Amino acid sequence: MTAALESDHPPEREWTTDDLDALPEDGRRRELLDGVLLMSPSPTRMHQSIAMLLGAALDEECPDGYDVTQAVGVRINRTRYFVPDVLVTTSTAAAREPSRYEPHEVVLAVEIVSPSTRSIDRVLKPALYAQAGIPFYWRIEIEDEGIVVHTYKIDPVHEIYAETGRWTKFVDTGEPFPVNLPISRITPRRV
Repeated sequence: MTAALESDHPPEREWTTDDLDALPEDGRRRELLDGVLLMSPSPTRMHQSIAMLLGAALDEECPDGYDVTQAVGVRINRTRYFVPDVLVTTSTAAAREPSRYEPHEVVLAVEIVSPSTRSIDRVLKPALYAQAGIPFYWRIEIEDEGIVVHTYKIDPVHEIYAETGRWTKFVDTGEPFPVNLPISRITPRRV
């Protein structure tokens, strides 16, 4: 391992997923966009609470054949690597206890929008997840009125997502499996 990798300084070339693998496990969220290292600030309590509550709620409704997890990376290719806040994968993929998934193993990627990741979560990640063939994408927005869940399904011909719902009271969708989830269930307590 080089000193450059240990200190997050760029290598003499573009970053790769191999470079990420060589970095120490230090709790930092690192992602790659076309060989450029992206590092996000630590998520807020609200962000993490929504991810935890959503993961638990989806896990309860998750049928055999699927698995729900949080913050495990998806290796889109050698120079693109993202870490969705919540993922639904195939149970076969989960059984191998991966440190990262391949796109064909991911059924649903969920991003919770933070002020510092608005453009990435609203534009960039959905475009690249769709291009990678991930069938479903959810985007969760924290608004003054409460939480809004936007659900999307891929149009595989055009490799883009089409919105299937904007949910403010319940997420009631049959895909990727039947989900009837009150928004209050994923709303953290206010302190």
